[in-house]
Amino acid sequence: MTAGASAPAFGERLGEVFDRLGPLCVGIDPHPYLLDAWRLPGGAAGARDFGLRVVDAAHRGGAGIVKPQVAFYERWGSAGFAALEEVLHAARQAGLLVIGDAKRGDIGSTMDAYGDAWFDPESSLRVDALTVSPYLGLGSMTGLVARARRAGAGVFVLGATSNPEARVTQTARRTDDDGTVSTVAGGIVDDVLHDNQIAGEPRFGSVGLVLGATVDLVAAGVDPDRLTATPVLAPGFGHQGALYRDIPALFGAAGRSVVVSTSRALLEHGPSDLADAIRRDSDEIRRCLV
Repeated sequence: MTAGASAPAFGERLGEVFDRLGPLCVGIDPHPYLLDAWRLPGGAAGARDFGLRVVDAAHRGGAGIVKPQVAFYERWGSAGFAALEEVLHAARQAGLLVIGDAKRGDIGSTMDAYGDAWFDPESSLRVDALTVSPYLGLGSMTGLVARARRAGAGVFVLGATSNPEARVTQTARRTDDDGTVSTVAGGIVDDVLHDNQIAGEPRFGSVGLVLGATVDLVAAGVDPDRLTATPVLAPGFGHQGALYRDIPALFGAAGRSVVVSTSRALLEHGPSDLADAIRRDSDEIRRCLV
């Protein structure tokens, strides 16, 4: 999956954001109930205005990363994608690092096309990183990851997710060709670590993992202490119950590799208080990581 990058590597750019602004990632999730609470219209227009307001609040509140949930735009068809394009453009203009939460996963040729859609510098959908599902095999993402690296972008691979329905599948045992036995989640972690090792990126690899903050990682077959050079996108803070103060206990030596993702718990503060809430949460996370 390696390719010579013509732009600064995603891991390098992520590290710079961590150093300047911290690891808080603000989700952009225009749930219908939030559109109502924010007194915005339903449909693509409301999702557009919601996203633009979150981008503005994230910028004013000192966050460096946002994560639009693509499904909440996709549901409105072409108008929704047009709204998402505006939100992505505004986030780029604000200097924010953008993680597209799309969870794409398919055979190689289709993943190549997704790579063009989300990483091509001329694409109106381009993002700094994309969430992907590895359940057709990490090898099916060879072309997509190569495209990401050429663009200085990253990929977050679903590893151990916070939804309870995933536990049976992700803790099932797999046997590799060399006879190594691991959980499915643990094997995905091994594959990601191997890929980043080959690429030899200095601080963080461009291929990261999605590991839920509410998951018992050890029970899932994941040793977080191995992930000090691997970006970890960790949903589950706020509404799902994970607490910022628990980051060191949850992720061990990898605590400083974690992109701390929060959505509804912040968004429910509403547009007038969101920037202040972001600033408070960001400061709290920094204190927890000292």
